[in-house]
Amino acid sequence: VQLQASGGGLVQAGGSLRLSCAASGRTFSRYNMGWFRQAPGKEREFVAAISRFGATTYYVDSVKGRFTISRDNAKNTAYLQMYSLKPEDTAVYYCAADTDWNADYYRGYDYWGQGTQVTVSS
Repeated sequence: VQLQASGGGLVQAGGSLRLSCAASGRTFSRYNMGWFRQAPGKEREFVAAISRFGATTYYVDSVKGRFTISRDNAKNTAYLQMYSLKPEDTAVYYCAADTDWNADYYRGYDYWGQGTQVTVSS
């Protein structure tokens, strides 16, 4: 499966963005999806994950209540809706896919998108 992340940009603190991850090549519903982020000089960090049909979601504590992961299997797209953005959310955001449920274990994901930059100004 090929993944294409989009929707990043520059936003002021307190603002919102919605990231999209469009998938192509294989049946989208076969894949559990994850969002990760990486800030300059830091390791890649798990953000959120969603199971194949959306029944299960999982978030890192720092984004709970502010971010929502979702998916539309008919559109072959996963989303990350981000509210109340903070400067510390600034990073390149990546979507990832795998047929196994890996949740926050990034090494378990076989497929990755190219990343989209999110910059939150204070």
